[in-house]
Amino acid sequence: MTSLLPKQNILIVDDTPDNLELLAQILKDEYRVRVAASGEKALQIVCSPEPPDLILLDIMMPGMSGLEVCRRLKANPDRRRIPVIFVTAMDGESDEELGLELGAVDYITKPISPPIVRARVRTHLALYDQSRELERMVRQRTRELQVTRRQIIRRLGRAAEFKDNETGNHVLRMSHYARLIAEAYGLGPEAADIILNTAPMHDIGKIGIPDTILLKPGKLDEADWRVMRQHPVMGAEIIGKHENELLETARVIALSHHEKWDGSGYPYGLAGEAIPLEGRIVAIADVFDALVSERPYKKAYSVQDSLAFMDGQAGRHFDPELLQAFRQALPEVLRIRDIYADERGALTDLEEAGKEES
Repeated sequence: MTSLLPKQNILIVDDTPDNLELLAQILKDEYRVRVAASGEKALQIVCSPEPPDLILLDIMMPGMSGLEVCRRLKANPDRRRIPVIFVTAMDGESDEELGLELGAVDYITKPISPPIVRARVRTHLALYDQSRELERMVRQRTRELQVTRRQIIRRLGRAAEFKDNETGNHVLRMSHYARLIAEAYGLGPEAADIILNTAPMHDIGKIGIPDTILLKPGKLDEADWRVMRQHPVMGAEIIGKHENELLETARVIALSHHEKWDGSGYPYGLAGEAIPLEGRIVAIADVFDALVSERPYKKAYSVQDSLAFMDGQAGRHFDPELLQAFRQALPEVLRIRDIYADERGALTDLEEAGKEES
């Protein structure tokens, strides 16, 4: 029965046509064979959109030697895992040791034995297939863990909302604002995405604040504020310290988003760049949404009045450079504000919000 799987791809590299022909004859029935008569041509094939699954590589070639081909291949992060078998007349122990040190998986000496060539190729292709399958499984499992962690972060962020009087889509809006600020400030898409997905946890510590304080209709007195100022620490303790970047960023944001640039914030009175960047970004996003949104204890301020207030807090509450980035992102911030307006009804999480945005 003929296999439905495509033939694996072997690249043979040798400057001698007879050697290329001999190896191709040995392997052509089981594999798809390509040949290269120089190191330069071999690297072109390796870096093409369809790289080989295994390379049989001569060492002694004019111009670029096989050793140099192997060295360059192993320096390429996208191609370094391709197994290389040296096929050469150099049979000294030191030659073999050097080839293996450069990253080759095996060493076949000339004159070659067809059964040995087929056996070695078959073995190392099987090992390479196993390695790629394990890497695929690890990547898939890592993605699953990241999705799970993000879902936990979002749900805990929602739990804090139920405890607080900041209902509606506040967490969704300020999370997107934080991403936009990060991008305008020059952070890359991965860093901005981490902030988007961890900002919802900024007020998780309010779970630990008594309802008599959290839901108090009037102004808080000094005793109430002493308790309220502990919610960043409580939030950091709820999340805990983690090596995982996503969860650790969530902890940092929960702990630092009420610090102020001039050192007058809480819980630790950090100032300037001693405040983590993520906390400084979320502080701007959080305050802006609070200002322009209606709350049981206040009416919504206009965008113009809110921006004037925030500008007055540059260098006091807010990092001046981040405030400039916020200003750059303002058109998109206002678009997000309209899309996720509380009047449109509460959205449950960032995934649902993403559908609305698109």
